Amino acid sequence: MRDAVRGVAARFPTAIVSGRCRDKVLSFVGLEELYYAGSHGMDIQGPTNAAASKGGEEEEESVLCQPAREFLPMIGEAYAALVEKVEGVIPGAKVENNKFCLSVHFRRVDERRWGAVADQVRAVLRGYPRLRLTQGRKVLEVRPAIKWDKGEALRFLLSALGFSAAGDVEDDGDDDDAFPIYIGDDRTDEDAFRVLRARGHGAGILVSRFPKDTCASFSLRDPGEVKDFLRKLVTCAAA
Repeated sequence: MRDAVRGVAARFPTAIVSGRCRDKVLSFVGLEELYYAGSHGMDIQGPTNAAASKGGEEEEESVLCQPAREFLPMIGEAYAALVEKVEGVIPGAKVENNKFCLSVHFRRVDERRWGAVADQVRAVLRGYPRLRLTQGRKVLEVRPAIKWDKGEALRFLLSALGFSAAGDVEDDGDDDDAFPIYIGDDRTDEDAFRVLRARGHGAGILVSRFPKDTCASFSLRDPGEVKDFLRKLVTCAAA
């Protein structure tokens, strides 16, 4: 899969948009030629080089967008409270600090206690009215209460790369010949699918073995089909 993504990135601007911390995603993927949008797009960085990845001024200059920077101290406090009240109380619960957002995983929690996880998280967040709660696949996401999600990250990247009118979040894509493709398998990816549908230009691709209500236009069944699709995309580009 890494080789397939590398091949796409050699021909097209390519980004990874994830709910996880940007640094974690970069360490997973291991490709410095990509754009990375971590924390549901609240921490966006362009391609880096070896020097920049080690820190220092070059890394700071390569950060494109961090719209929730002011929330960092609050998120740190909420993380400590959730570790104590959720992870420390309910077996199987795991709280992950993704820098600009928090993920409370309950995949390994007894199904009979899923409601208890949600109740505990809501109880903690009552002390943090500027943080909001959303849900993904067996995970509760805690994010700053700002208008920013994977869809906004997609809009920002398209604008930053010159594929949308600068500052025009409602751009319909008619002023360029770029064709954005967004592939995702999570409920939070629907925000990006909606952006492409509203543009009327581009393709949202849902990865799922089962039919689902979605704003995506196409589907692939699993990561194996995603890899095949990316390789065919490269082949077509080289033809």
